[in-house]
Amino acid sequence: MFTGLIEDVGTVRDIRISADQAVLSVKTAIPMSELKLGESIAINGVCLTVTQFGDGLFCADVSPETLNCTTLGKLSNGSRVNLERALRLTDRLGGHMVTGHVDGLAKVVERRQEGNAWRFSFQADESLCALLVAKGSVAIDGISLTVNEVAAESFSLAIIPHTLNMTTLDEFKVGDNVNVETDLIGKYVAKFIANNGTGKPQGVTMETLAKHGFL
Repeated sequence: MFTGLIEDVGTVRDIRISADQAVLSVKTAIPMSELKLGESIAINGVCLTVTQFGDGLFCADVSPETLNCTTLGKLSNGSRVNLERALRLTDRLGGHMVTGHVDGLAKVVERRQEGNAWRFSFQADESLCALLVAKGSVAIDGISLTVNEVAAESFSLAIIPHTLNMTTLDEFKVGDNVNVETDLIGKYVAKFIANNGTGKPQGVTMETLAKHGFL
């Protein structure tokens, strides 16, 4: 479990992709003395396992499914990535509950400055947007953010300068794809509504959410 508060922005030093897996090596400012073999770490919002570490680097294996369903397969040497270690029981939950299991991808379609903040707009599948609510939480490349507006196949966020500077958000360009994880609580609510008391999935639509008072 993660919070969506980025601990460090690391740099990909090596990525080896074969037919059945990939291995990522990432340079980080996270102290090596604080890492442990087998611990979970989120890279751009994707929960991975530390398999090796030392000399300011750590390695993580990436499965074919993860490569296909996230943006990790598009990384290259020099790519900067958002990093967060798993939440400890004694930590404050400053962001929101993030599992590191990406629900889908969204495409950046607009980026513009509004006062001291930046507005980012994204295009995404209707099934993904149906799980978002205005003023609710969403994780974009592992960053806990607040949804500003939601439409059937798009949503927007307002980003303050601190978040822009402390994450990879400032590198987002129109046309880029990003990892999206919707709010965990919202997914369970949607599942409950989709089953509609029959025990069988019925599908979630904007009309269903509105009918049950979630929009």
